[in-house]
Amino acid sequence: MQEYERKQLLERVEREGATVGADIPETITVQGEEIDLRTFVFEIKRRETVPPGERDRVEQAKRNLRRERVERLEAIEEGNISREEGEELAQGIIGIDRALNALENLGPTDLEREQQAKRAADTKRWMSFLKQALGQEEGGSARRGR
Repeated sequence: MQEYERKQLLERVEREGATVGADIPETITVQGEEIDLRTFVFEIKRRETVPPGERDRVEQAKRNLRRERVERLEAIEEGNISREEGEELAQGIIGIDRALNALENLGPTDLEREQQAKRAADTKRWMSFLKQALGQEEGGSARRGR
């Protein structure tokens, strides 16, 4: 591959809108293991929240995809590859980016819901404390000394 071709491929994968209109690959080989990437992403995205048991699996998948992306990018940058191999690697990187975007933009997790519940409980405790400090009863009437 010529140097200018290498630069064109690198520019294409790093372009901000590179994933627009791109498909998530059906399968991808990551760390020597073939993964049904499209099925995995759509299965996770279909749910409103990521269950606690799946959260670790999703985070591990994202780490593996990022690692694979870096390896493929380095192969384009430094590898002794043909133009066709470079094109395949670039398409793979764009597909990985598309999958990562989908996994990064998942809906609220259980942790976020727990955090909201804790804030609501803290607010309720604070209001209760203020009412006691100001001498108000739960019913809203003020206690007055005789």
